[in-house]
Amino acid sequence: MRALKLQRRTLLAALLAVPLCSMGAWQDTAATKPEKTVKPWQRQASGTESQLRGLSVVSPTVAWASGAKGTVLRTVDGKTWKKFIVPGAETLDLRDIQAFDADTATVLSIGPGDSSRIYRTTDGGATWNLQITNPDAAGFWDCIAFWDRDNGLVFGDPVNGAYQVLTTSDGGATWLPTDDPNGLKALPDEAAFAASGTCLSVASENEAWFATGGGAQARVFRSTDRGRSWEAADTPIPAGAPAKGVFSVGFRDADVGLAVGGDYSERHLGTLNGARSEDGGATWTPAQVLPAGYMSVVVPVPGAADSFVAAGLAGSGYSLDAGRTWKVLDKLPVNTVGFASPTVGWAVGPKGLVMKYTGPKLSR
Repeated sequence: MRALKLQRRTLLAALLAVPLCSMGAWQDTAATKPEKTVKPWQRQASGTESQLRGLSVVSPTVAWASGAKGTVLRTVDGKTWKKFIVPGAETLDLRDIQAFDADTATVLSIGPGDSSRIYRTTDGGATWNLQITNPDAAGFWDCIAFWDRDNGLVFGDPVNGAYQVLTTSDGGATWLPTDDPNGLKALPDEAAFAASGTCLSVASENEAWFATGGGAQARVFRSTDRGRSWEAADTPIPAGAPAKGVFSVGFRDADVGLAVGGDYSERHLGTLNGARSEDGGATWTPAQVLPAGYMSVVVPVPGAADSFVAAGLAGSGYSLDAGRTWKVLDKLPVNTVGFASPTVGWAVGPKGLVMKYTGPKLSR
């Protein structure tokens, strides 16, 4: 499994070595042309060249981001960003971050064994507490998610044939492993993609989902009891290779959600890259997301029940009807996005890229 994970990371690193300036020359068709009169994203100075993959938007003015080399960024005015390096994580890749306010955030580093760690700050990033290190040398954590500042999950690749899930009810002071070997059983060669901090998501009071690929089927696992038990469902998104599958899952409530993915070794491959569920992830139907190609993130938009934004190396797009139809926002490659409202959000990506949303209002 670790060899497959390293193969995926090598492929993705090669893709991200392409300069951003070489990625903006595509022509839209009439059916996918973005809004001509609205610039969807405005770059903001990040103060770093590190790859950014984690993003947590708290409010219209407060957001946190995370990335390679122990990097964490924070804005408290929606305009300027302050950079932190987490002590002890200087060589680690912080792929996911969950913030609760301007002072409190939890960040996840990925990697084999003890490279997978969880840190927390309660003083705006001035100091960080190491909460837990992956206790299994064969483990590889991928994502974290919290319902609130006390209750959350961390999820990782299979160990002894079953996915790792640990839960906390005290803000990460203690983490307890989930014992559900049948519900968490993995397919041969199946794993998750730590590409955007959104391969795991939560909604409502008790629901959680995580996404997989690489195996014969691209799947979404769901829990209705805060991670104590799980059930897997196949999606129509193609899999069957180390770079293919579902990369992100996002639900607006306990019932309606979307999954996106594709093949990160072919960012503009026009195969199916999305799926919809209206029954909490029990079943999935095809949903072609725009722009066509590899999508690493899909998120619901707060304050707009039917609005979702998806993004990846193929660009970014939005839906105002719960994923049934899509419009292109931009073709600039990004890693992840997050929103505070239908008019305020951010995207982060390669080489320290940070952009604030300036596009059309994301609601009907």
